[in-house]
Amino acid sequence: MERHEVATRKLVCELPDDGVTVRRDLPWHGTDGREVTFDIYQPSKAERPTPAVLFVTGYPDAGVQRMLGCNAKDMESYDGWGRLIAASGLAAVAYVNHEPIADAHAILAYVRRNALALGIDAARIGVWACSGNVPNALSLLIDASPRLACAALSYGYMLDLDGSTAVADAAGAWRFVNPGAGHTVDDVPGDVPIFIARAGRDGTAGLNDSIDRFVSKALALNRPVTVLNHHTAPHAFDTLDDSELSRAVIRQMLSFLRLHLLELTRAHP
Repeated sequence: MERHEVATRKLVCELPDDGVTVRRDLPWHGTDGREVTFDIYQPSKAERPTPAVLFVTGYPDAGVQRMLGCNAKDMESYDGWGRLIAASGLAAVAYVNHEPIADAHAILAYVRRNALALGIDAARIGVWACSGNVPNALSLLIDASPRLACAALSYGYMLDLDGSTAVADAAGAWRFVNPGAGHTVDDVPGDVPIFIARAGRDGTAGLNDSIDRFVSKALALNRPVTVLNHHTAPHAFDTLDDSELSRAVIRQMLSFLRLHLLELTRAHP
């Protein structure tokens, strides 16, 4: 099947030509026992073990294949983010899932269990997610044990708060999982730094309202939340808005991940 145009969109950032090692289609077994695959992006010359970023997805890949012609991990945007993260001195892991909620936990457990062989630091793993994948990442943040180190969330649905049903409505319409239903900001670990990139001109129904409600509650609780409002940006600005401001936002997200996974832990092991 030919890939849909959405799957072929590249990041608006220039990608590194070298300095990044990519191992593709490594086998692992999802929670249903079927063999699936994952990719690892790593800096070619970094010391091992390397802190890692897990790309959390919230759609079953069977559905993604039907809609876009490939698994989520094989979209150009995911490849671009993997390369940028590896060029920043971190590893990135992108995986195929059958059951988004269970397999997010399963791939995290697999990476931690096999960290030595993979060249990854099991104690320094963060998550990245965008759009309809963010609810699953938030759920993993809430439930993961031991805790994740940080999260970078871009133009994504958050939690339904204050009686809102925007996230649940969108999940029903777009078929992404919403395991955070019923949770509040109080359930999110209070010591895990979160970066939220908000696209100011995102027209997706209820999305920015879910971000605004989450941020308001998080700040009231004095949580370690970094919010960047890209006020001129549309949804998926990292592939659609070819501007210096979009590139600056991407760089700030990379700096956040590097700070919390590498630099702060190096200074305070």
